[in-house]
Amino acid sequence: MTSAAALAAPVAGALGHRRLQQARNARLMRIDTPNGIDEQGFVRIGGIDQWISIRGESLDNPVILEIHGGPGSSNSAYGPRTRSWEKHFTIVRWDMRGTGKTLGRTGADGQGGMSFARLYEDALEVTRHVHARLGVDRVVLVANSFGSVFGLHLARRHPELYSAYVGTDQNIHDAGRDDSARRALLARLRAAGKRKEASIVEEMGPDKRAWTAGQYAAYAKITVTTDALTFATMKSVVMKSLWFSPLHSLRELGDLAKGMSFSERILPETATFDDWADGTRFDLPFFVFQGDQDVLTPPERAQRFFDDVQAPVKDFALIDDAAHFASFRHPERFLDLMLTKVRPVVTGRRQAVVAR
Repeated sequence: MTSAAALAAPVAGALGHRRLQQARNARLMRIDTPNGIDEQGFVRIGGIDQWISIRGESLDNPVILEIHGGPGSSNSAYGPRTRSWEKHFTIVRWDMRGTGKTLGRTGADGQGGMSFARLYEDALEVTRHVHARLGVDRVVLVANSFGSVFGLHLARRHPELYSAYVGTDQNIHDAGRDDSARRALLARLRAAGKRKEASIVEEMGPDKRAWTAGQYAAYAKITVTTDALTFATMKSVVMKSLWFSPLHSLRELGDLAKGMSFSERILPETATFDDWADGTRFDLPFFVFQGDQDVLTPPERAQRFFDDVQAPVKDFALIDDAAHFASFRHPERFLDLMLTKVRPVVTGRRQAVVAR
Protein backbone atom coordinates (compact mmCIF):
# COMPACT_ATOMS: atom_id res chain seq x y z
CA MET A 1 0.00 0.00 0.00
CA THR A 2 1.36 3.44 -0.93
CA SER A 3 1.73 6.12 1.71
CA ALA A 4 -1.07 8.11 0.07
CA ALA A 5 -3.39 5.10 0.21
CA ALA A 6 -2.42 4.46 3.83
CA LEU A 7 -3.40 8.02 4.72
CA ALA A 8 -6.59 7.94 2.66
CA ALA A 9 -8.00 4.81 4.30
CA PRO A 10 -8.63 6.25 7.81
CA VAL A 11 -9.95 9.49 6.31
CA ALA A 12 -12.43 7.55 4.17
CA GLY A 13 -13.42 5.51 7.21
CA ALA A 14 -14.01 8.64 9.30
CA LEU A 15 -16.09 10.24 6.56
CA GLY A 16 -18.09 7.06 6.10
CA HIS A 17 -18.81 6.87 9.81
CA ARG A 18 -19.80 10.54 9.72
CA ARG A 19 -22.30 9.94 6.91
CA LEU A 20 -23.87 7.02 8.77
CA GLN A 21 -24.26 9.01 11.97
CA GLN A 22 -25.60 12.01 10.06
CA ALA A 23 -28.25 9.77 8.50
CA ARG A 24 -29.23 8.43 11.95
CA ASN A 25 -29.46 11.95 13.30
CA ALA A 26 -31.52 13.08 10.31
CA ARG A 27 -34.02 10.28 11.04
CA LEU A 28 -34.08 11.26 14.71
CA MET A 29 -34.79 14.87 13.73
CA ARG A 30 -37.86 14.11 11.61
CA ILE A 31 -41.04 15.83 12.74
CA ASP A 32 -44.21 14.31 11.32
CA THR A 33 -46.84 15.27 13.89
CA PRO A 34 -49.99 16.89 12.46
CA ASN A 35 -49.49 20.19 14.25
CA GLY A 36 -45.71 20.22 14.10
CA ILE A 37 -43.30 22.59 12.38
CA ASP A 38 -39.88 22.08 10.80
CA GLU A 39 -38.61 25.16 8.98
CA GLN A 40 -35.05 26.20 8.21
CA GLY A 41 -34.06 29.01 5.93
CA PHE A 42 -32.88 32.57 5.52
CA VAL A 43 -34.84 35.61 6.69
CA ARG A 44 -33.96 39.22 5.95
CA ILE A 45 -32.85 40.61 9.32
CA GLY A 46 -30.97 43.88 9.74
CA GLY A 47 -30.46 44.21 6.01
CA ILE A 48 -28.84 40.79 5.44
CA ASP A 49 -30.00 37.19 5.10
CA GLN A 50 -29.81 35.40 8.45
CA TRP A 51 -30.47 31.71 9.08
CA ILE A 52 -33.38 30.78 11.37
CA SER A 53 -34.72 27.34 12.30
CA ILE A 54 -38.16 26.75 13.84
CA ARG A 55 -38.91 23.23 15.06
CA GLY A 56 -41.42 21.57 17.34
CA GLU A 57 -43.99 18.78 17.52
CA SER A 58 -46.93 21.06 18.32
CA LEU A 59 -47.54 24.70 17.54
CA ASP A 60 -49.65 24.79 20.71
CA ASN A 61 -46.49 24.52 22.83
CA PRO A 62 -44.65 27.54 24.27
CA VAL A 63 -42.03 29.02 21.96
CA ILE A 64 -38.36 29.25 22.94
CA LEU A 65 -36.04 31.70 21.20
CA GLU A 66 -32.40 30.78 21.82
CA ILE A 67 -29.62 33.37 21.77
CA HIS A 68 -26.41 31.44 21.20
CA GLY A 69 -23.01 32.17 22.68
CA GLY A 70 -19.52 32.69 21.39
CA PRO A 71 -19.92 35.24 20.01
CA GLY A 72 -20.07 33.27 16.78
CA SER A 73 -20.87 29.88 18.34
CA SER A 74 -24.04 28.58 16.68
CA ASN A 75 -26.43 26.21 18.50
CA SER A 76 -27.71 24.73 15.24
CA ALA A 77 -25.67 21.52 15.53
CA TYR A 78 -27.24 20.50 18.86
CA GLY A 79 -30.60 19.48 17.38
CA PRO A 80 -30.13 15.71 17.84
CA ARG A 81 -29.07 16.20 21.47
CA THR A 82 -32.08 18.38 22.24
CA ARG A 83 -34.65 16.51 20.17
CA SER A 84 -36.73 15.72 23.28
CA TRP A 85 -37.16 19.46 23.97
CA GLU A 86 -39.26 19.72 20.80
CA LYS A 87 -42.00 17.53 22.30
CA HIS A 88 -42.75 20.29 24.82
CA PHE A 89 -41.54 23.52 23.19
CA THR A 90 -41.20 25.04 19.75
CA ILE A 91 -37.48 25.80 19.46
CA VAL A 92 -36.20 28.75 17.43
CA ARG A 93 -32.48 28.72 16.66
CA TRP A 94 -30.78 31.60 14.91
CA ASP A 95 -27.27 31.91 13.49
CA MET A 96 -26.39 35.49 14.37
CA ARG A 97 -24.70 37.89 12.01
CA GLY A 98 -21.10 36.64 11.66
CA THR A 99 -22.02 33.06 12.60
CA GLY A 100 -22.39 29.70 10.85
CA LYS A 101 -24.87 29.58 8.01
CA THR A 102 -25.45 33.34 8.15
CA LEU A 103 -21.73 33.93 7.68
CA GLY A 104 -21.56 31.30 4.96
CA ARG A 105 -24.42 32.90 3.02
CA THR A 106 -22.53 36.02 1.93
CA GLY A 107 -19.09 35.69 3.51
CA ALA A 108 -17.32 38.09 5.85
CA ASP A 109 -17.71 41.06 3.52
CA GLY A 110 -21.48 40.62 3.42
CA GLN A 111 -22.09 40.74 7.18
CA GLY A 112 -22.36 44.50 7.47
CA GLY A 113 -21.39 46.23 10.70
CA MET A 114 -20.31 43.96 13.56
CA SER A 115 -21.02 45.47 16.95
CA PHE A 116 -22.93 44.59 20.10
CA ALA A 117 -25.52 47.24 19.27
CA ARG A 118 -26.03 45.85 15.76
CA LEU A 119 -26.49 42.27 16.99
CA TYR A 120 -28.82 43.48 19.74
CA GLU A 121 -31.05 45.16 17.15
CA ASP A 122 -30.94 41.96 15.09
CA ALA A 123 -32.15 40.01 18.14
CA LEU A 124 -35.11 42.34 18.55
CA GLU A 125 -35.97 41.97 14.87
CA VAL A 126 -35.71 38.17 15.10
CA THR A 127 -38.01 38.23 18.13
CA ARG A 128 -40.63 40.21 16.26
CA HIS A 129 -40.27 37.96 13.22
CA VAL A 130 -40.96 34.91 15.40
CA HIS A 131 -43.99 36.62 16.95
CA ALA A 132 -45.41 37.29 13.50
CA ARG A 133 -44.50 33.92 11.99
CA LEU A 134 -45.96 31.87 14.86
CA GLY A 135 -48.77 34.19 15.89
CA VAL A 136 -47.62 34.57 19.51
CA ASP A 137 -47.34 37.65 21.72
CA ARG A 138 -44.35 36.47 23.75
CA VAL A 139 -41.60 33.86 23.63
CA VAL A 140 -39.38 32.30 26.28
CA LEU A 141 -35.93 33.85 25.91
CA VAL A 142 -33.22 31.22 26.51
CA ALA A 143 -29.75 32.73 26.38
CA ASN A 144 -26.52 30.72 26.38
CA SER A 145 -23.08 31.94 27.47
CA PHE A 146 -22.17 35.16 25.63
CA GLY A 147 -25.73 35.18 24.32
CA SER A 148 -26.81 35.84 27.91
CA VAL A 149 -25.14 39.26 27.68
CA PHE A 150 -27.68 40.10 24.99
CA GLY A 151 -30.32 38.21 26.95
CA LEU A 152 -30.10 40.38 30.06
CA HIS A 153 -30.33 43.56 27.97
CA LEU A 154 -33.33 42.23 26.05
CA ALA A 155 -35.14 41.03 29.17
CA ARG A 156 -34.57 44.31 31.04
CA ARG A 157 -35.67 46.60 28.22
CA HIS A 158 -38.40 44.57 26.54
CA PRO A 159 -40.33 42.42 29.03
CA GLU A 160 -43.39 42.86 26.80
CA LEU A 161 -41.74 40.62 24.17
CA TYR A 162 -40.81 37.68 26.41
CA SER A 163 -42.80 35.42 28.72
CA ALA A 164 -39.70 34.50 30.76
CA TYR A 165 -35.93 34.83 30.76
CA VAL A 166 -33.75 31.71 31.16
CA GLY A 167 -29.99 32.16 31.36
CA THR A 168 -27.62 29.22 31.17
CA ASP A 169 -23.83 29.48 31.22
CA GLN A 170 -24.95 32.89 32.46
CA ASN A 171 -22.41 35.63 31.81
CA ILE A 172 -22.36 38.48 34.35
CA HIS A 173 -20.43 41.70 33.75
CA ASP A 174 -19.35 44.04 36.53
CA ALA A 175 -17.05 46.49 34.69
CA GLY A 176 -14.02 44.46 35.72
CA ARG A 177 -14.40 44.63 39.51
CA ASP A 178 -14.29 40.85 40.08
CA ASP A 179 -11.07 39.15 38.99
CA SER A 180 -11.71 35.90 40.87
CA ALA A 181 -12.17 33.70 37.77
CA ARG A 182 -8.83 34.81 36.33
CA ARG A 183 -7.08 34.29 39.67
CA ALA A 184 -8.60 30.81 39.95
CA LEU A 185 -7.36 30.01 36.44
CA LEU A 186 -3.85 31.18 37.32
CA ALA A 187 -3.86 29.04 40.47
CA ARG A 188 -4.97 26.00 38.47
CA LEU A 189 -2.31 26.58 35.81
CA ARG A 190 0.47 27.00 38.36
CA ALA A 191 -0.59 23.90 40.28
CA ALA A 192 -0.49 21.92 37.02
CA GLY A 193 2.92 23.28 36.09
CA LYS A 194 1.60 25.00 32.97
CA ARG A 195 4.05 27.89 33.03
CA LYS A 196 3.56 29.01 29.43
CA GLU A 197 -0.20 29.34 29.78
CA ALA A 198 0.16 31.04 33.18
CA SER A 199 2.57 33.55 31.67
CA ILE A 200 0.09 34.38 28.90
CA VAL A 201 -2.73 34.96 31.39
CA GLU A 202 -0.49 37.01 33.70
CA GLU A 203 0.55 39.24 30.81
CA MET A 204 -3.10 40.06 30.07
CA GLY A 205 -3.41 41.75 33.45
CA PRO A 206 -6.45 41.83 35.74
CA ASP A 207 -8.34 44.59 33.92
CA LYS A 208 -10.37 43.02 31.10
CA ARG A 209 -11.26 46.48 29.85
CA ALA A 210 -7.70 46.67 28.46
CA TRP A 211 -7.77 43.27 26.74
CA THR A 212 -7.77 42.90 22.98
CA ALA A 213 -10.15 40.61 21.13
CA GLY A 214 -7.28 38.17 20.67
CA GLN A 215 -6.60 38.11 24.40
CA TYR A 216 -10.24 37.36 25.16
CA ALA A 217 -10.06 34.44 22.73
CA ALA A 218 -6.76 33.20 24.19
CA TYR A 219 -8.16 33.37 27.73
CA ALA A 220 -11.20 31.30 26.75
CA LYS A 221 -9.06 28.74 24.93
CA ILE A 222 -6.70 28.32 27.89
CA THR A 223 -9.61 28.05 30.32
CA VAL A 224 -11.37 25.41 28.21
CA THR A 225 -8.33 23.27 27.42
CA THR A 226 -6.87 23.22 30.93
CA ASP A 227 -10.04 22.29 32.83
CA ALA A 228 -10.73 18.56 32.62
CA LEU A 229 -14.53 18.66 32.67
CA THR A 230 -14.80 21.59 30.26
CA PHE A 231 -12.35 20.00 27.83
CA ALA A 232 -14.16 16.65 28.03
CA THR A 233 -17.44 18.44 27.28
CA MET A 234 -15.88 20.18 24.30
CA LYS A 235 -14.80 16.83 22.87
CA SER A 236 -17.81 14.67 23.70
CA VAL A 237 -20.59 17.23 23.24
CA VAL A 238 -19.49 20.21 21.14
CA MET A 239 -17.12 18.58 18.64
CA LYS A 240 -19.22 15.44 18.20
CA SER A 241 -22.37 17.50 17.67
CA LEU A 242 -20.62 19.52 14.99
CA TRP A 243 -19.05 16.54 13.23
CA PHE A 244 -22.25 14.50 13.12
CA SER A 245 -24.69 17.34 12.45
CA PRO A 246 -27.09 16.43 9.63
CA LEU A 247 -27.53 20.14 8.88
CA HIS A 248 -23.91 20.90 8.04
CA SER A 249 -21.63 20.06 5.16
CA LEU A 250 -17.87 19.98 5.62
CA ARG A 251 -17.70 23.47 4.12
CA GLU A 252 -20.29 24.69 6.60
CA LEU A 253 -18.27 23.25 9.47
CA GLY A 254 -15.53 25.55 8.26
CA ASP A 255 -17.96 28.46 8.40
CA LEU A 256 -18.75 27.60 12.01
CA ALA A 257 -15.04 27.74 12.88
CA LYS A 258 -14.58 31.01 11.00
CA GLY A 259 -17.52 32.51 12.83
CA MET A 260 -15.78 32.29 16.19
CA SER A 261 -12.71 34.16 14.92
CA PHE A 262 -14.76 36.65 12.92
CA SER A 263 -17.14 37.54 15.76
CA GLU A 264 -14.63 37.91 18.59
CA ARG A 265 -14.11 41.53 17.56
CA ILE A 266 -17.20 42.57 19.57
CA LEU A 267 -15.84 41.24 22.88
CA PRO A 268 -13.80 44.29 23.97
CA GLU A 269 -16.77 46.65 23.75
CA THR A 270 -18.63 44.62 26.40
CA ALA A 271 -15.80 44.86 28.95
CA THR A 272 -17.23 48.02 30.50
CA PHE A 273 -20.72 46.57 30.89
CA ASP A 274 -22.05 46.46 34.45
CA ASP A 275 -25.13 44.33 35.01
CA TRP A 276 -25.67 45.62 38.53
CA ALA A 277 -25.53 49.23 37.35
CA ASP A 278 -27.82 48.46 34.42
CA GLY A 279 -30.42 47.22 36.86
CA THR A 280 -31.47 44.13 38.78
CA ARG A 281 -35.21 44.61 38.30
CA PHE A 282 -36.79 42.40 35.65
CA ASP A 283 -40.50 42.66 34.91
CA LEU A 284 -40.81 39.04 33.82
CA PRO A 285 -40.10 35.60 35.33
CA PHE A 286 -36.33 35.18 35.69
CA PHE A 287 -34.44 31.86 35.79
CA VAL A 288 -30.77 30.85 35.83
CA PHE A 289 -29.71 27.21 35.32
CA GLN A 290 -25.94 26.94 35.66
CA GLY A 291 -23.35 24.20 35.51
CA ASP A 292 -22.05 23.57 39.01
CA GLN A 293 -18.43 23.38 37.79
CA ASP A 294 -18.42 26.12 35.16
CA VAL A 295 -15.02 27.84 35.10
CA LEU A 296 -15.81 30.13 32.14
CA THR A 297 -18.91 31.70 33.67
CA PRO A 298 -18.64 30.71 37.34
CA PRO A 299 -21.92 29.87 39.11
CA GLU A 300 -20.90 31.90 42.17
CA ARG A 301 -21.03 35.16 40.22
CA ALA A 302 -24.32 34.20 38.55
CA GLN A 303 -25.73 33.36 42.00
CA ARG A 304 -24.65 36.73 43.43
CA PHE A 305 -26.39 38.58 40.63
CA PHE A 306 -29.47 36.37 40.88
CA ASP A 307 -29.74 37.05 44.62
CA ASP A 308 -30.06 40.77 43.82
CA VAL A 309 -32.63 40.29 41.07
CA GLN A 310 -36.18 41.50 41.66
CA ALA A 311 -38.67 39.68 39.46
CA PRO A 312 -42.30 38.48 39.70
CA VAL A 313 -40.98 34.90 39.81
CA LYS A 314 -37.39 33.78 39.97
CA ASP A 315 -35.45 30.57 40.46
CA PHE A 316 -31.84 29.43 40.37
CA ALA A 317 -30.64 25.85 39.91
CA LEU A 318 -27.28 24.15 39.54
CA ILE A 319 -26.85 21.33 37.03
CA ASP A 320 -24.59 18.70 38.59
CA ASP A 321 -21.52 17.35 36.79
CA ALA A 322 -21.62 20.21 34.31
CA ALA A 323 -19.15 22.85 33.28
CA HIS A 324 -19.83 25.27 30.43
CA PHE A 325 -22.37 24.02 27.84
CA ALA A 326 -24.40 22.62 30.75
CA SER A 327 -27.71 22.50 28.87
CA PHE A 328 -26.16 20.48 26.04
CA ARG A 329 -24.08 18.18 28.25
CA HIS A 330 -27.20 17.22 30.20
CA PRO A 331 -30.13 18.09 27.90
CA GLU A 332 -32.61 15.92 29.84
CA ARG A 333 -31.78 17.63 33.13
CA PHE A 334 -32.14 21.01 31.49
CA LEU A 335 -35.47 19.94 29.99
CA ASP A 336 -36.66 18.80 33.41
CA LEU A 337 -35.89 22.27 34.80
CA MET A 338 -37.75 23.87 31.91
CA LEU A 339 -40.76 21.61 32.45
CA THR A 340 -40.94 21.89 36.24
CA LYS A 341 -39.95 25.53 36.73
CA VAL A 342 -40.49 27.49 33.52
CA ARG A 343 -43.28 25.93 31.47
CA PRO A 344 -45.90 26.02 34.25
CA VAL A 345 -45.21 29.74 34.81
CA VAL A 346 -45.43 30.75 31.15
CA THR A 347 -48.55 28.66 30.53
CA GLY A 348 -50.27 29.88 33.69
CA ARG A 349 -50.71 26.35 35.02
CA ARG A 350 -48.95 26.93 38.31
CA GLN A 351 -49.57 29.59 40.90
CA ALA A 352 -46.73 32.08 40.77
CA VAL A 353 -44.10 31.59 43.45
CA VAL A 354 -43.14 34.70 45.38
CA ALA A 355 -39.64 35.72 44.33
CA ARG A 356 -36.91 35.05 46.82
